[in-house]
Amino acid sequence: MNKQKRFFIAQVGKTHGLHGDLKLHLHTDFPEQFKVGYSFQSSAGLLEISRINLDRGIVAFKGYEGIDNAKKLTNAKIYATLEETKERCELKDGEHFWFEIEGCLVVEDDETLGKVSEMQRLTDVNYLFIETDEKLVKEGFSKTFLVPYIDRYVLKTDVKAQTVFTQDAKEILEAS
Repeated sequence: MNKQKRFFIAQVGKTHGLHGDLKLHLHTDFPEQFKVGYSFQSSAGLLEISRINLDRGIVAFKGYEGIDNAKKLTNAKIYATLEETKERCELKDGEHFWFEIEGCLVVEDDETLGKVSEMQRLTDVNYLFIETDEKLVKEGFSKTFLVPYIDRYVLKTDVKAQTVFTQDAKEILEAS
């Protein structure tokens, strides 16, 4: 049996129409990993995609045709391993998986501001959720803060060195 850790990447919503289509709520920054013929582990067992329309956020699964069968999958959680995600997603130059950024130190002007505890997407912007460095917390700064993962604040991400280099992120921390 495959013992690799699986990560939550999507949740199945309500039925859509009469043919077994379902709403798909993505919890990943790489929707391209959802393609016809791909199979995913889920809280309802192994699911194979038979139809998908990412623009509309609609999916159908093999063996769950028709509204009554599809309803059985409502609220099912869909998972993938890191290896499956890496295999199915093509990164552009300078792009990184969230799991590669999580755990990185956040450094600005040779000062460690904290560590990325997780990535979050709010509306259409990805954010670094940062646990503030202990030294700064002792100086009275907030224990956590959010920095938009955009060029305005993030200069460079070096996943090998486990470091995100920022500018003006300390101003966000000071205002938190």
